[in-house]
Amino acid sequence: MPTTQDTTGPADTVQDRVDALRALRHAAREGDSEATRRQHDRGKLTAHERIALLLDKGSFTEVEGLRRHRATGFGLERRKPAGDGVVTGWGTVHGRTVFVYAHDFRVFGGALGEAHAAKIHKVMDLAEAAGAPLVSLNDGAGARIQEGVTALAGYGGIFRRNTRASGVIPQISVMLGPCAGGAAYSPALTDFVFMVRGTAQMFITGPDVVRAVTGEEITQNALGGADVHATASGVAHLAYDTEEACLEDVRHLLSLLPSNNREMPPVEHCGDPVERPNDRLLDLVPAQAGQAYDIRAVIEEIVDDGDHFEVHPGWAPNLVCTLARLDGHVVGVVANNPSASAGVLDIEASEKGARFVQFCDAFSIPLVTLVDVPGFLPGVAQEHNGIIRRGAKLLYAYCNATVPRISLVLRKAYGGAYIVMDSRSIGADLALAWPTNEIAVMGAEGAANVVFRREIKAAEDPGALRERRIAEYKEQLMHPYYAAERGLVDDVIDPRETRSVLIRSLEMLRAKHADLPARKHGNPPQ
Repeated sequence: MPTTQDTTGPADTVQDRVDALRALRHAAREGDSEATRRQHDRGKLTAHERIALLLDKGSFTEVEGLRRHRATGFGLERRKPAGDGVVTGWGTVHGRTVFVYAHDFRVFGGALGEAHAAKIHKVMDLAEAAGAPLVSLNDGAGARIQEGVTALAGYGGIFRRNTRASGVIPQISVMLGPCAGGAAYSPALTDFVFMVRGTAQMFITGPDVVRAVTGEEITQNALGGADVHATASGVAHLAYDTEEACLEDVRHLLSLLPSNNREMPPVEHCGDPVERPNDRLLDLVPAQAGQAYDIRAVIEEIVDDGDHFEVHPGWAPNLVCTLARLDGHVVGVVANNPSASAGVLDIEASEKGARFVQFCDAFSIPLVTLVDVPGFLPGVAQEHNGIIRRGAKLLYAYCNATVPRISLVLRKAYGGAYIVMDSRSIGADLALAWPTNEIAVMGAEGAANVVFRREIKAAEDPGALRERRIAEYKEQLMHPYYAAERGLVDDVIDPRETRSVLIRSLEMLRAKHADLPARKHGNPPQ
């Protein structure tokens, strides 16, 4: 690989100079053949190969491809490869502009130095100025130690730009190799994190440091691999077995998102009729409140062609957050899932839902909330770990959202969880319910135990009296039309009409405009 700018000797004609430029660019792109072999042997693609999979064919335009670092010491002055270990530029995904930067692990292990960081800063600034999504393909070993504090300052510039662009343009991080320390924080500031199993890891301190400080023995994947972050920590939204599958889904996600916060999500009409009846819903959702079912089947029955893009499917599965289309228009669906922990709200589900609601609100994606929730999860661990503070995140996110909001109660909606799941009282534009709904402070059994405790205890036949009181409570306060009679539900609908009712309602709300009070920003619970 050429290491200086004057690589070809005298050039007598313009063609000679063009040939020299092509040779230089080719050398920068191909890199060291042995390093490329090692990259492939690890099961990883090169930076340019990844970009080719992400972007439409032939659409990539590289910027600062010939930039070199200017550091000296520790042998750096003898190795100055073009590009400095990161490929930056823009192209298109499904015909729309997308900016990208990709670490080149073959050069300094993808470690970030001053020039490397400056290239990333440049493309981030361009993405924000152009109002286009930014995708980072991460495969870097953190800060370049030989460059000292200038490398750390480079990370600071990335973090500042991530934060400035938050809610302005979609930011997607794709983890394709080991990313430690500062390399893990930028992805955490972005909207979505994708990871590839086996090759990608994220952690602040690696196994060696953990062993030295705590004595714990752990592998890189067990500490910060894709499945750990996709199921335990919630850092990763999705995990994949191959880079090809991962990048294909990144393309799919981009097709559902607007380019920036000043545009609406792209509309893609299909042949799925607006008035298609949802007869299957009568069988998919049991009338008995305690019987489990998978809410994903309900979502697939309602949305266009049954297609939706779920985020965080492996983390907090008791709440489903997914992007879909209704009559071609993108919506964000938040739904309790009775097949996982009975669909309760807990710490993880609350944080998952809050983040998703905030994202949809930032990018003008209407929200549809499907409610079947028995309440918040009780327990010492939940209380001590901050269910009040962290559960309030979901409440804050809904209350603060100005996009069109429709909630639909399928079955049970009890207590504070009913309020938090975008009830009419916190600002849902339309609150709907099926005739199987049970909206109350708590379930009838629990309510009877509280309200009639003394009476039941003193009765000759406590069991029989308890059953009568439960029936009375249900009849008076939990019948399907109680909330509708009091204006807390706008309509009780036939489940078979769910799709058409939602589409007509969203069409009515499409021009919704809501202003929040003047303020610098809110102070959401943390």
